[in-house]
Order: sequence, then structure tokens, then C-alpha cells
Amino acid sequence: MGAACPLPYAVRPGCPAAITSRRWPAALHQPTGLESSPYLLQHAHNPVNWFPWGDEAFTEARRLGRPVFLSIGYSTCHWCHVMEAESFEDEEIARFLNRHYVAVKVDREERPDIDAVYMSAVQQLTGTGGWPMSVWLTAAREPFFAGTYFPAARRRSRRAARLPVTALRLVRHFQRDPERVGQASAALVEAIRQDMQGTAAARRQRPTTCLDAAR
Repeated sequence: MGAACPLPYAVRPGCPAAITSRRWPAALHQPTGLESSPYLLQHAHNPVNWFPWGDEAFTEARRLGRPVFLSIGYSTCHWCHVMEAESFEDEEIARFLNRHYVAVKVDREERPDIDAVYMSAVQQLTGTGGWPMSVWLTAAREPFFAGTYFPAARRRSRRAARLPVTALRLVRHFQRDPERVGQASAALVEAIRQDMQGTAAARRQRPTTCLDAAR
């Protein structure tokens, strides 16, 4: 990533294969409902218009000028099911995501390469990680904000930001201030590159982005 690994990513040492646009099997271009993954099949009935990971989703995001909402989990993940029931089965939240985002669903057990890259983004921003993983991307597959479980409504026992509020704030940032979003994604991409290359610099300082206020 960064200057040594410009986007769109080429396949070269130090560049995570998960983000290259040239390595995806043709099967990943199928609609989510036709996927073989148990996790993706569980989400096939959601009112959210999920895309599987692949060029089709990012081409659509570029065509529509929208950010990508990436959700990563696995079939036996408890909080993945909680977030699905609270948010992805909610008609109003699904309508908002369908109108303002291109939504992508990934099974971490089938695509550990994708999971590893974007888990690094979550860890760089929050200092922790876990599933479900929620990542906001540009059409170039660059993350500009990330977290794990986002509740649909305020929870007394958890301080996590709500998904509807976060998604609204982030799409406004994306539409109104693309330069700041670009700066945020560039900083995060560089931090991920250093993290995945095992450099100490990535561990010394958490990246500060203009989108921290959206938490």
C-alpha cells in the first residue's frame, strides 16, 4: 500500500492479495443468494442488497458514486447474528443502506485474506478487533472507517455507536468532504501496510482520521 503499492493494488511483495482487483474467482460475481457459503446463505433473505466480494460490487460503487459498507463475519458468530437481527433485517436500516451504499458481505472462513487486511484496519483504529467486522470503503477498496459490532439502537450496557447514526454521518462525510475522506483512507492504508509488513511504526501510534467524530 502507500507509495510503494499504489491502488489499484498490484500483486507484489508487501501488497495484500485481498485487495487486488485481479485475483477474484468468477464465482464471486454471482448474487449472494447463489453463494455456497453458509454465512452468505444465511443473509440471502435480508432486505439489504448484499453483494459478494468482487469487481461487480466496486464497479457499481464507482458508477453510483457511493461508499461501500463491508460486513465480515462467519456462520457461528453470536454477535453477527445479533447485528443481523437488529440491523440487516430491519426494513428502514436496509432501505438506507441500499439507497446510500453498496453493501458487501464476506465470510471470513472462506476469505481469510480479505478478513486479515480489514481486521488490521479495525485494530489500527480501535485498538481491538472481532466480529462482526464493519468497514467503510471507497470504490478503490480503501478503508476510511472501521469497527466491529454497531447496535441498531442505544444499549444500556454497551457504549458502541449506533449503526444508523454512524452510517448517516459517514455518507455525509463521503459526499460533502471527499478530500478529508481521501486523507483518512490514505493514512489508514499506510498504517495497514506497515502493520502487515510487521513494522514497529504501525504499533506506535493509532491513526487519527477526520472521521473519528462519527463514532
